Order: sequence, then structure tokens, then C-alpha cells
Amino acid sequence: MTSAEPGVPPTTSVGRRDSRTSPPVWLRAEAARSRRRAPLTLVRIVDAAVTLLDDRGVEGLTMRRLAQHLDVTATALYWHVTTKDDVLDLAVDRIFGDVPIPVVSGDWLEDARLLARAWRAAMLRHPWAPSLVGRPMLGPNVLARTEFLQAALVRGGCRGLPLAVATRMLANYVIGAALTEATWHQTADPQARAAARDHIAARADEYPTLDASGHLDETRWNDDLLFEEGLDGILRAAARTGPPR
Repeated sequence: MTSAEPGVPPTTSVGRRDSRTSPPVWLRAEAARSRRRAPLTLVRIVDAAVTLLDDRGVEGLTMRRLAQHLDVTATALYWHVTTKDDVLDLAVDRIFGDVPIPVVSGDWLEDARLLARAWRAAMLRHPWAPSLVGRPMLGPNVLARTEFLQAALVRGGCRGLPLAVATRMLANYVIGAALTEATWHQTADPQARAAARDHIAARADEYPTLDASGHLDETRWNDDLLFEEGLDGILRAAARTGPPR
């Protein structure tokens, strides 16, 4: 043992602190790491953008607000993305990544249905997304799911121009349904939706067909039923298409 001055921990013969007075090295290393800021990555940026979009919508997402959410400077973001449009494109592709790609089965109609249902569900979970899908969609998640959808249609005998038409019809249908549902349910409370139906019923003489068909009557035709029937109609029309032109 070596002598020590008052107030100074004893040291070993090689001058290091006695292990009895110092915490184990792995505890000290872990404490140091826990205080270190997580590195800024593209994945972190996109995840944060999706969170802000869910909370504030497209207009509420700014590069400055995104930087504040990540606790970085706006300049740091530009090492990974160039514009807000880049962030939006990446966020949309991130949403498509949540759409499971079904296992290919012997029923091409059901395979296509499963993908379309999951796609709509993802859009409804993120109501800002449908309005952005009109932008060129070239992300890997979007392309992988579009490839699956077209491959299912091809297995159903749809090729050439009918394949291109069917793909567009399905995409427009899913996006449009999600956009309409998300907007309608976001901006109108149940009382307002009921009032819309009452407005038509009170004018049955002027709008007899709308009244008889149950237009806007959610108690008669709910969103899920309307979506399924429309989807089935498009897919069955695709199955009846003729040879490629």
C-alpha cells in the first residue's frame, strides 16, 4: 500500500485509482454513451417527419420544425435531404413500407384484394398521405407493392393496355377512397354527417334517386362495404379484359 494525502483516493503501485473507490469501467462507459446524442440519420429524419405529418399535416411540416423535433440545426438536415419535397417523398414511401406484401397464393383476386385493403388502411392511418401520392412514386416500397399488384393482375390474365388501365384504376380508386374517407371523417363530426343525409331526405322530390339509393347514409352503406364492392367490381372487370392491344 502507498500513503495518500488527505482527501486523495489511494492509488496502486502503478498510480491508478483503487478499484474499491471507482465504479466499474462498463458502468462509466455506459453513462458516457447515454449522454451522447444519437447520430442524425435519414431513417431518423423520415420517422420524425411522419410523426409531424400525423400531428400537423403537410402544411405543418417545415424544415425548421423538423430540425427542432430532432434537436438539430436545420443545416444538419441538408446533409441528408435537399428540400421539403424530398422529405415528403421519403415519408410517403415510408408509409408504403407499412403495407404488408401478401404471400402469393393460387387466388390472384384475393392477393390483389389483400394488398389494396392494406394500402387503404395505411392511407387512413396517415390521412395526409393520399394527397401526396399524385407525386411520382419511385421509392422502393411503392415499386415493390406495385410490382406485386401488377403480377397478380397478370396471373389473372390481364396484360398490355388492359394491365396499365387496371393498375391506374386500382391506384386511383384506393387513393381516392382513402382521401375522401379521411377528409370526410376529419372535417365533419357524426352530427354533421347525419345532417348531410337529412338534407337529401328532406329534398326527396328534388333528388329522388339519391334518396332512394341511400346516398351518404352511413347506416345503410358504410365505408368498408362501399370500398369492398368497388374493389371487387374493378378486379372482376380486369379479369374480363380481352387480349392485349
